[in-house]
Amino acid sequence: MYELKTLLPQFDIKLPTCMYHLKNVSLAADPLASGSSTSAPTSASTSSCDDTASVAARQEKVLKQLEELKAQLGQIRAGLGVCGKTFQHTTAFQNGGLKEVPLQDVVINGHPNFIPYALLALKNAWRDLYTIDVKTFTHSTMADIGPAAREFEANLAKVPVNPALPKISVTLIWKNCEHTEMISSPTMYVPIYGEVNIIRYLGRVGPAEYRYEGSPLCNEIDLVLDICYQLLRCNTHKTQVAMVRLLDKRLQKQQYFGGSQMSVADIGVYSSLIRMPAVTDKDLTPALLAWRKRAKLVVQI
Repeated sequence: MYELKTLLPQFDIKLPTCMYHLKNVSLAADPLASGSSTSAPTSASTSSCDDTASVAARQEKVLKQLEELKAQLGQIRAGLGVCGKTFQHTTAFQNGGLKEVPLQDVVINGHPNFIPYALLALKNAWRDLYTIDVKTFTHSTMADIGPAAREFEANLAKVPVNPALPKISVTLIWKNCEHTEMISSPTMYVPIYGEVNIIRYLGRVGPAEYRYEGSPLCNEIDLVLDICYQLLRCNTHKTQVAMVRLLDKRLQKQQYFGGSQMSVADIGVYSSLIRMPAVTDKDLTPALLAWRKRAKLVVQI
């Protein structure tokens, strides 16, 4: 075959001096490669054993230091009164086959004109199943959050936090923002926009009774939540009433939008109707009025 010229010239590579140096064990143990006599393997093997023992001793020392550091951190945590519980995890078996991942606390940015009533509805509906611990703050961009938001905060505080139940901590920040957004990762700013999508997220990490991925009505629940998303973005009363008619068709003769049991779809519809004061009882069908009365007993808003 024809010969190719070397494209890159030869350079002397300078190894860093910040790490300890280990001998080439494989090369030292091979007498043919090193050109040594028959007595070389014995000395090479001895050298190799010494190097291995040195690395093992160094590893033991590092592990001991890590244990001491762990003990010190435990003493600091106990002194500060910090909870020593580990992250909660979602369960793949009960979560529609989703991968089990650490459950982080979340931050929700919302405008007082678009109050996320779904948080209060979920907190009331899940009071015996799951705890949503909501803490509210006001961003510097808001001079006053208004009476409705203050009443919402007071109602959130009335729902007790049960430490015996699984819990997710939510920080609600009143902010001058266009959309309600949730940040679920503390290290990466990847927001989830819209109250409906926040409901979907909380439904996936909440109690098993409200996780709907494995339900035969999974697509139906998603469709109802999509209608809620469109309802919140209607600009005219006529289009709002049209969306309400679509919700009535999805409800049909069922007790709830998820069948005979309350679901996150009902939470989405209930919260959306509260946020639409232009939609009055006259715009609701008898089936929706009866549904709202049943749902109110659960969400207590």
